[in-house]
Amino acid sequence: MIDSPKLPIGRQVRYYRRKNGNRSQSAIAGLCGITERYLSLIETGKKTPSPDVLARLARELGVPVSALLSDEPLPEAGVSLSTAPEIARALMGYGGVRTGPVATSAELRDRVEDAWRTWQTSEERFSEVEQVLPRLIADVEGAVRMYRTGSDSGLRREVLRIEADLYGLLRSYCRRTGRLDLALMVADRARRAAEEADDPIRLAAAHWNFGHCLLSQEGGADEAGAIAEAAVEQLQSVPDCDEKAAMQGALELVRVVADAQSRRWWGARQRLVERAAPLAKRAGDANIQWTVFGPTNIHLHALSIEMLAGESAEGLRLADEVDISRLPSRERQFTFTLELARCYDLRRDDAAVLVHLLDLEKLSPQDMVRSKLATDMVSRLLQRVRPTYRRQVLGLAERLRLA
Repeated sequence: MIDSPKLPIGRQVRYYRRKNGNRSQSAIAGLCGITERYLSLIETGKKTPSPDVLARLARELGVPVSALLSDEPLPEAGVSLSTAPEIARALMGYGGVRTGPVATSAELRDRVEDAWRTWQTSEERFSEVEQVLPRLIADVEGAVRMYRTGSDSGLRREVLRIEADLYGLLRSYCRRTGRLDLALMVADRARRAAEEADDPIRLAAAHWNFGHCLLSQEGGADEAGAIAEAAVEQLQSVPDCDEKAAMQGALELVRVVADAQSRRWWGARQRLVERAAPLAKRAGDANIQWTVFGPTNIHLHALSIEMLAGESAEGLRLADEVDISRLPSRERQFTFTLELARCYDLRRDDAAVLVHLLDLEKLSPQDMVRSKLATDMVSRLLQRVRPTYRRQVLGLAERLRLA
């Protein structure tokens, strides 16, 4: 074994695994002849690899052994509050000339799904996906160009599905980083890919993406509702299945939010109970097409309606029925906690607001700094908070660069 336990080998392995292709631990472990569990222990610093394993890891990661032994600090990803320039360039088609063989559909599928898991579960999801998305965009587009005119229709369809899934992730990323123009562009690319693949479930997901883009735009609620309604109608020709139920339910939730944003409170409540909830019961909490649609998400939207309506007491009552540990998405956990904090904010319960804001910071500091609702609550709290809590609120404000 290597005699320098202080060397940050695990940190270096994890960094280069994600930087150079964002391959899964299972993929790298298999290629190196070790178990996924052993690689996980290496990356977390609980095990130190033998010289032979270290050499195999370096070879598969495409770096010299010295890079894994280096004690130099790794580049800081930083927190960009806008879309990373490398991602924007890749989307515009001038991110550099792609070289090397075209990636296989299996490899691309694994990489897109790994990126989605990172996006939904990591507390540093922005900086982590920014490391892998530019190359992934180029590789997926390269595969689409190669197989679009090929004779293998099955392979062509699979690559187009992968493209649709990638652009679904990019829609969420671009919307969260404030580039609604890019979010709309990638939502349209996801729609075109789903149409070419003749995949009605992914086409419904693309319309769901469009709906969320419009919900983020002032005055876009009615258009979002109309797009979701049309997409639900298109789904009627699809045979009944759990995927259809989940996508129809997710689209109904777009209509619920559109009603709530337009202050049609009773319409939003009625649609949630009568249209979305039965579909959630059938689909379960399965996260189909990464929508996180299911019974738990129904409860989240019920809270959201009451929060938007200013009905804080009812919102807090509904929150007691929600178990966010069932949610596979850290983003949705963040949204629930944010809206719960807002209900307490409406009641001027400063201690409870502070507790939930601190929970938000633990859940995802990168989401926290990008959330106008969260930062506004911190600013208001800083102005009115009692001396008992002022030190904690001031510390939070300083970490968010609000003070």
